[in-house]
Amino acid sequence: MFCKSYIILRITIKDTNMEQKRKINIILHEPEIPQNTGNIARTCAATGAALHIIKPMGFTIDDKKLKRAGLDYWDKLDITYYENYADFLGKHPEAIGNTYFFTTKAPRSYTEVSPYPDNVFIMFGKETRGLPEDLLYENRDFCVRIPMRDTLRSLNLSNSVAIAVYEILRQWDFEGLREDGQLTSREW
Repeated sequence: MFCKSYIILRITIKDTNMEQKRKINIILHEPEIPQNTGNIARTCAATGAALHIIKPMGFTIDDKKLKRAGLDYWDKLDITYYENYADFLGKHPEAIGNTYFFTTKAPRSYTEVSPYPDNVFIMFGKETRGLPEDLLYENRDFCVRIPMRDTLRSLNLSNSVAIAVYEILRQWDFEGLREDGQLTSREW
């Protein structure tokens, strides 16, 4: 039995010559804080992401805080909305068996997954409650956590998404991403 509402953010890695087959799909369950979703959108823009949002959300997509957090990157995103998790699975059956559920309740670290599959889905819960335990229990072999001190409840959602995305990209050798930088007033 699946829970009713989830958000998905799909990242398509691109290089200058052609679109790559590798995708990172980030699923956010009922996000509540617009700034987190805006920050995640900015991470997606920087990594070639498509943002999939599964309703309900604790804000509207035209929320000024959401837009401000994403800055001027909104035109670089492919955003899709889903009514609920079943709607998402109906449109993305390949997610079944390819989804890793990020939760503070997981028995193993996200770094123990190696390599992440080429078409990977990573799911995160809402800010106040995380993912529903029934969903976690049904998918216990795919539950992972970001290690942290046991006296704290959780990391910020947008920080957790960035940690996970960049671990996957690291494993993929940052395929399609620029790895060098330039000073503005000097040469290296």
